[in-house]
Amino acid sequence: MYRTAIQVSIRAAAAAGLAVALAELLRLEFPIYALIAAILVTDLSATRTRRLGAPRLVGTVIGAALGAALSSFRTTHAIGVGMISAGVFAAIFTSHLLRMKDAAKVAGYVCGVVLLTHGDRPWSYAVYRVLETTLGIAAGVSVSMLPKLLNAEPERSDSPG
Repeated sequence: MYRTAIQVSIRAAAAAGLAVALAELLRLEFPIYALIAAILVTDLSATRTRRLGAPRLVGTVIGAALGAALSSFRTTHAIGVGMISAGVFAAIFTSHLLRMKDAAKVAGYVCGVVLLTHGDRPWSYAVYRVLETTLGIAAGVSVSMLPKLLNAEPERSDSPG
């Protein structure tokens, strides 16, 4: 009954562990973004994992680029708050204009993160968000290519009708 849940849980955990291990090996500053990407894209199907990864990567690139570009306009707290809102709007809207609806929320999220936490190096911070996300997606895709551990069957509802 729980075969699919067990398998996807094992795969997500393995992908997260692999992503974090690689991020730490590469001495990336924020392995959490690799972990997040790995968990969010992992599926039992390698094809589905790749389909989930592509919009996440595109959204990350859009959000990171817009966040870094807009960060120079963030001078005071009041302007900063408005800039974050404007950046989130721009990232989501740009994704829709590019017909990348599935990337939109990720783009808004990443843009907001870059604007909020970039420090004095917004482009460097943005590039690392893209690298860490790419690493997480690669870990998820790699793990999803492993054979299934259990013979999964479609889950059935135990309750009548």
